[in-house]
Amino acid sequence: MKKALVTGITGQDGYFMAQFLLDKGYDVTGIVRRNRDMRLGTLEMLPRETVQRIKLEHGDVTDAQFINNVIKATEPDEIYHLAAQSFVGYSFHNPQATLETNIIGTLNIVNAVKEVSPKSRFYFAGTSELYGTAEKVPQDESTPFHPRSPYAISKLAGYWLTKNYREAYGIFGANGILFNHESEVRGPEFVTRKISLAAARMHNGSREVLELGNMNARKDWGYAKDYVEGMWLMMQQKEPDDFVLGTGVLHTVRDFVEGAFEVAGMNIEWKGNDMNEKGFYNGREVVSVSSKFFRPLEADNMLADYSKAKRLLGWKPKTTFEELVKLMVESDIKKA
Repeated sequence: MKKALVTGITGQDGYFMAQFLLDKGYDVTGIVRRNRDMRLGTLEMLPRETVQRIKLEHGDVTDAQFINNVIKATEPDEIYHLAAQSFVGYSFHNPQATLETNIIGTLNIVNAVKEVSPKSRFYFAGTSELYGTAEKVPQDESTPFHPRSPYAISKLAGYWLTKNYREAYGIFGANGILFNHESEVRGPEFVTRKISLAAARMHNGSREVLELGNMNARKDWGYAKDYVEGMWLMMQQKEPDDFVLGTGVLHTVRDFVEGAFEVAGMNIEWKGNDMNEKGFYNGREVVSVSSKFFRPLEADNMLADYSKAKRLLGWKPKTTFEELVKLMVESDIKKA
């Protein structure tokens, strides 16, 4: 039986990765950041019998001794490093915490692989935010990076740490450059889930107004469940490499709003432009634009060229944008 260690197992990707690996017959250990209430994040949405099949280690990826001890004791065949401060907006407010968690945490793990478990295969969760102001559209593995947030800078450091340890010490270190991937368990602070939750509440009678930032921001949005399979496929290759995963299709925040509210039975009518743009349903304002949700720097036109993953991994996205929006809103309506 193969053994896998998953950091960030209580987050969105960890939720899907845990189930994927268990279905593949893996012995799964997950690292859970210690918290006062001993909450398990997204894992609490899984059946109890599923959670009981996962061995949980409580600690922090920034604690080098803890990471060394866990990896030495577990001797995992595969390590999926998903733990991160992953909210771009927050990284502008607290860059120090973002850089410490994302850079030191990655350093601790690749160094532990080198020192105590050199046969372990390591996956680093990169991001399309590395491209920032992209020099070309779409972006592939050879497109130069130009990060535009503390979060993106921290992830670029993790990307290069993985490549450096791969080249210097021969560890199996794979970088996944994943474009935006969402789901019904995405954190409510992320714009897609913020939209789906608001649409669900209004479907159920709420009279609130949904406040958003840049309605023209364009993203390549896919379904997180599809992407964890791509992560796993990277780890099954003969040699470690770097791969872009995405859908190759761009949509605006406005597109997501229109799709979400349509699923909730509400067709949005737009009035005004830019900061004065508002969305109405049956004459009632339901969406407005607020400057407080704009980033100091916007990373735009992030469009994936995943042809390398398609060619070498046999991977492609299975879920369309419309299907993604539908499943998120329907899930939130059901929960509400």
